[in-house]
Formats: sequence, C-alpha cells, structure tokens
Amino acid sequence: MPAGAGRSAHLTAGFIRVRLTESQFVVQKPYDVPLGERYQQFGSVHRMWVFATDKPISASHPGGARTEIKVDKIYSSEVWQFEGDAFVPPGTSGASVMQIFGAATHATTLMLHVYDGRLTYYHDLSRVVAAGVYGRWVRLNVVHDVAAGNVTVFVDGERRLIAPGKGGTEHYFKFGVYKQSHHQPSRRMESRWKNVAVYTKPFVVCFFSDTR
Repeated sequence: MPAGAGRSAHLTAGFIRVRLTESQFVVQKPYDVPLGERYQQFGSVHRMWVFATDKPISASHPGGARTEIKVDKIYSSEVWQFEGDAFVPPGTSGASVMQIFGAATHATTLMLHVYDGRLTYYHDLSRVVAAGVYGRWVRLNVVHDVAAGNVTVFVDGERRLIAPGKGGTEHYFKFGVYKQSHHQPSRRMESRWKNVAVYTKPFVVCFFSDTR
C-alpha cells in the first residue's frame, strides 16, 4: 500500500469515480523524439522524463519542454478530484509535476512544482506543499470546487494547501514533468505516477415538500 493510501481513503467519500479509458490518458512529449525516448509504462506505473533543452509538444506550441499525460476529461462545474501516487527521483528540479489546466486569466488554475525536493505552489518557494518528496511515493489528492472557486491539495491524506480558483469555463488534469524557467531547472527531469484516478461530486438538487 502506498504511503498515505489508508489515510486518504476518506477524501474520496461522497465522490463518484469517473470511468476513464486508456485513450483518455494522452501523452504529450517533445515533437521531435519517439515516444519511447521520453515515456515508459511498466504495469500501472507511468514514467515520464524530459531534458531542459527538449522541444515543445509541437513546432508551433509556445510552451516549454514537457512529457505529460493529459487526462482527456473536460469539466466546467461541480466538484472534481484528482488522485495519484507520485515519485520524483533525486535531482529533478524546476518542473511542474501536476496541474489543473484552464483559467480565466491564466493558462492554469493550479500547478505543483518541484524544487530541490520540495513540492511548491507554482514557483513560490515560500509556499511549500510538501518537503522531502525525493525518492518516495507521495499520495496526492487535489480537489477543485469550481462553484466555490477554490482548490485544496492533500499530501498523504493531510491538507497542505488551499488556493483560490482562477475562473475559466473548461478544465482538465495533467501530470508528468513540465520544465519551468524559475530557480535554475535541472538538466533532466522525471516523475513516475501510479494509481491515478479522477472523481466528481455531482450537484444534488433538493426538493422540499409543502407540509402546510
């Protein structure tokens, strides 16, 4: 059982697991290299790596080097939750490892970066979500309450971050490695993921009877 798996079980209570097919786990990688040179799957483990000098996902794409999995399930309302176990090898620094794509004024609602073994809110080194993440499996649960306009991050079952949402009409989850330009990114970046799942908590309409 991964670290925190038992403690985080309560976080999905009341949620419905979204049925996803393999085709909805879309790998995005540098456009000029074969998939096998940046991505491997061993059983349930997805291993992704990228070099700082790599090309973006297409010749016309403005973003930086990345090997990520896009969960091709777009949502725009209700409460959604991402869950997964992440492993970051020592040496990986200056990379986003998980994000919620889509916002009104930004490209993303949330990004979790790794810098020198610390998981941070975007590149803000003063907002450490978890320390000492190198070389161990970390259970991440990320809850996006679209209506309330907030995001909550749990690490190994413990709440570590509450952040405001950034609006927007379409969102989806991504995980892997995406080079960032802050704080001297490492030459090579890698993350591994397993037990990835997506949950939702549908809006419930309550009907009240007239007892007069």
